[in-house]
This record gives sequence, C-alpha cells and structure tokens, in this order.
Amino acid sequence: MKEKLSAKFEELFGSADGAGFYFSPGRVNLIGEHTDYNGGHVFPCALTLGTYGMARKRSDRAMHFYSMNLNSFGVVEASLDDLTNKEAYGWANYPLGVVWAFAEKGVKLDSGFDMVIWGNIPNGSGLSSSASLEVLTGVIISDLFGIDKFSMIDLALIGQYSENNFNGCNCGIMDQFAVAMGKKDHAIFLDTATLHYEYAPVVLKDAKIIITNSKVKHSLVDSKYNERRQECSEALAALQKELDINALGDLDMDTFEKFKEVIPNPVQVRRAKHAVAENQRTIEAVAALKAGNIERFGELMNQSHISLRDDYEVSCDEIDVLVDLAWEVPGVIGSRITGGGFGGCTVSIVKNDAVDAFISTVGSSYKEKVGHEAEFYTVDIGGGACKLN
Repeated sequence: MKEKLSAKFEELFGSADGAGFYFSPGRVNLIGEHTDYNGGHVFPCALTLGTYGMARKRSDRAMHFYSMNLNSFGVVEASLDDLTNKEAYGWANYPLGVVWAFAEKGVKLDSGFDMVIWGNIPNGSGLSSSASLEVLTGVIISDLFGIDKFSMIDLALIGQYSENNFNGCNCGIMDQFAVAMGKKDHAIFLDTATLHYEYAPVVLKDAKIIITNSKVKHSLVDSKYNERRQECSEALAALQKELDINALGDLDMDTFEKFKEVIPNPVQVRRAKHAVAENQRTIEAVAALKAGNIERFGELMNQSHISLRDDYEVSCDEIDVLVDLAWEVPGVIGSRITGGGFGGCTVSIVKNDAVDAFISTVGSSYKEKVGHEAEFYTVDIGGGACKLN
C-alpha cells in the first residue's frame, strides 16, 4: 500500500521524499445505534479496513488533496486563507473541515500540506469512511506540524466538531471515537454522556463477524438523520418537564413507560422508546458477551434491528430483506442494520461452519429479490488511527 501511495504522491508532487505514511480504520457498531447523541452507550469496534494517507508539509499556504478512489476530482486545491466549505471541493471538505476545526480550537497552521489518500471502506456503506478520513487528517496534521496538545480522544472530538459544524451532519461521537481509540480484537463499550469507556474482548471462538453491503448508498447529511436527532431532542424536552434528566440515555424502560404520555407527538414517543430501549440492550449485550453468552448477544442484535426498523424507522426495504434472509440461515447468531441507516450495511455474527452457506444463500436470494448483488466482508477487529512506518 505504501508503494502505491508513494508512486501517486511522486507523480502528483514531484517526489515522495519526507512524506509520512498513515492509516485510519473504518468501524462497525455491534450494537447501540442512534444512542450516541442521546447520551447512551454504544459498542463499536475498529476494522482492519480503512483509509491510508501520505502527506508532507508545504512551504506556502496551499493545501492539495487527492483521493485515489475519487480521481475524477483530480487534485483539490484549497488555501489556509479561505477555510470555507465549497461544493466544488466534494470529498475534500472532510479533511478541510478538520483544518478549520484545528483553527477553531486555537491551532492555526503556518503552512499548507499535500495529501494523497486511498481507502478500502466501501463509499456510502455506513462503515464511517467520513470519520476515518477526519481522524486520519487529525493524526496527519498533529504529526506534520509537531502538535502534541491533542490526545486521540481530542482528535475524535475535533473530527465530530468538524462534521457537525463544517459539513452539516449532526452526528454523535461514536464513529470518530471508535476510529481514534480502536484496539485489536476488542470492541469499545462507550458511555457517550461521559466519554467513560472500557475495552471488551470480542472472543468469537467458532464464529465470524460478517458485514453485508446492501449497495444502497446513504448520505447522512442529506437523509433523515438530523430529523431523527431533532425528534429525540423534542421528546427529551417534553420528558424534562416531569423528570430531572439530561438525556434519554438516563432513563430505564420502566421509567420511560411510566412517563411517555407527556410526549405529545406519537412519532416522538417511538423515537424516544428506541433510544431508551437500545441503550438498555447495549448494556445487557456487553454483559452477555463478557459472560461468554454469545447467543444472548445475538438475540439482542436481532431486537435492535426490529426497533430500528419499526420505532426509529431508519431501515429500508433492501436492508430488511438482508436481515430477514440472514435470520433464516442456520448458524446465524444475530444480524442487524449497522450505521446511520437508510441503506448501507448489516452486521451479522455467523458460526464458522455456516459462513459459506450464509454468503451463498443470502447473496443469491437478495439478488433475486432486489435485482442487484450484495457484497460480503468477513472482517477482523483492528487498532485505531496511527502513523505507519
């Protein structure tokens, strides 16, 4: 990979001498969806799929961004003197947003840089290609300019800040946190209200994590993601008239059931119900995993999908087809939509001896039902964003 990036960097910028080489993972969330902006718990892990980057400081104030995945954009040029989101920049608004966020946090760069990236996270799949790119940029800037004031958690928060305020997607902290703080063979049990976290080993002795890409692309900025967040916010405001809570994640199901009638809008009741129930499911699922009860973990994944489909309404026909097909395959421990929704991927835990049957059965039936093929990735859990040798 380094040779591939190096050759492109040399072709574009004359030589690759002095350029650093970096990696930032994608992530998959095993359970705990749409809880991160509701003050609940999430349980993501970093993947060995991700975004590779090569970058070098410049002596002037120009920044050059090039994606080997989106080469139709060519080299996107921006300036430190004009850190604004421009439609023409396309994908480059993500790294540019991080430069802007560094400036907002009091760190203004004195010169620009050249950056070439290549990623193997499927675009629009819901495996956090944007968060991967944001944290990658944070690591690159910190390294190139010798900035040591930001921890990896700070870089995650800067990535979230740039996505919220520069790119207009009101995402929670989960994606950037998982990308920045990933640990090999572990998922992260994160309380998004406090950022307290612990690593939990994901020991699947005779099973694999399989991600299935529906090939239905989503863009959270343009989807109903921000609308869902607003609905939860309004439900919380109604509950706060009766209860001393800071977030929907502060509630258990009994308390929610007792007070839900104070929420005037039935749609908001369903959204809040999902946020509360999903948080409780996530806490229980991590306890089940720690106890070695992978079957219970799978049952909770399945319940999570039903809630996301019916109460939160962020699934879509193609994803529901994938999940329904998965549930029918013997040896599938659990399967659910993962990511922001409205397309993207499912995550399934499948027993080793059922993997081939799972891929062939779900693959052929899905194509028959929806008219196009799905893609399957058997994934490993990897570490967080870093500089490579």
